[in-house]
Amino acid sequence: MIQNLLSKNSSHVQKFSYQPLRNYLDMVYVGNISIGTPPQQFSVVFDTGSSDLWVPSIYCKSKACVTHRSFNPSHSSTFHDRGKSIKLEYGSGKMSGFLGQDTVRIDKLTSTGQAFGLSKVEISRTFEHAIFDGILGLAYPSLAMPGTTAVFDNLKKQGQISEPVFAFYLSTDKEEGSVVMFGGVDKKYYKGDLKWVPLSQPHYWQITLDRITWRGEVIGCPSGCSAIVDTGTSMLLGPSKEVAKIHSFISAVHFQEEYVVPCNARNVLPDIVFTINNVDYPVPVRAYVLKVASNNLCYSGFNDIMDTLSESEFWILGDVFLRVYFTVFDRGQNRIGLAPAV
Repeated sequence: MIQNLLSKNSSHVQKFSYQPLRNYLDMVYVGNISIGTPPQQFSVVFDTGSSDLWVPSIYCKSKACVTHRSFNPSHSSTFHDRGKSIKLEYGSGKMSGFLGQDTVRIDKLTSTGQAFGLSKVEISRTFEHAIFDGILGLAYPSLAMPGTTAVFDNLKKQGQISEPVFAFYLSTDKEEGSVVMFGGVDKKYYKGDLKWVPLSQPHYWQITLDRITWRGEVIGCPSGCSAIVDTGTSMLLGPSKEVAKIHSFISAVHFQEEYVVPCNARNVLPDIVFTINNVDYPVPVRAYVLKVASNNLCYSGFNDIMDTLSESEFWILGDVFLRVYFTVFDRGQNRIGLAPAV
């Protein structure tokens, strides 16, 4: 059943689209899009932590570009060069290149005259080894490159979707089954009712976190703090002091840029509870202690945020949290909806 969130009695046909996502080792979720006429195919991260779309161009000779699909402007009859240089930075790397526009397709949805970045240089070990070619940002227009309209805003403006919402269901362990849906919400992906959380700042998908508790004891965000809900981040990221405290509770040891946890902890440790808008969202141990199939180690789902990001305490709720809770991003009412995922 498709739930028409914002106009229950509407008589128009629901314009709704599912984009399947591939779950790569519970670390990143990618989906396919096409750009140009005829279409050139790319796999992208649908990222609620940024607002721009970019893919590698054939002019890029960086190591990251050589191992990925690249866009050839001369092969598209609808491509237009905007004649502008761009630079984009992410937590995991940066790119520079130029701005173009063309037709972008996501499943059945088409955004015509869509601005997007074409990389000429990519600096990032993450991008080199990534299973995705580029990034499609779904945060607010204020974060987008100046003079461009973000993909979701174009889909809305061009009448491609009924409702200004999109939602994510992220599978655990399984490669198949994850999905981002545009224009509505499918109730089969969650249990119970959606609980709505107003955004504290419609820029990122930023909300207020009341506190983080462990067996009833406050272990993080003691007087409330900000959190960004980010599909493009694998883990739960927080200030180093708070994360160190959590790691001492779960007996995590630093090892090769990761935090390793004894695997038997997955049978005994309690939930870590995130309280948001006076509602408790427990994250069970099997969600925050990750088992990697390729070896017998288990890893913490928590890591340090780069403390330069903010003076005050700040958290990023990444895929570790979003696998547990189906999440609706409602641009119409500047809010996020959360419900236990099936």
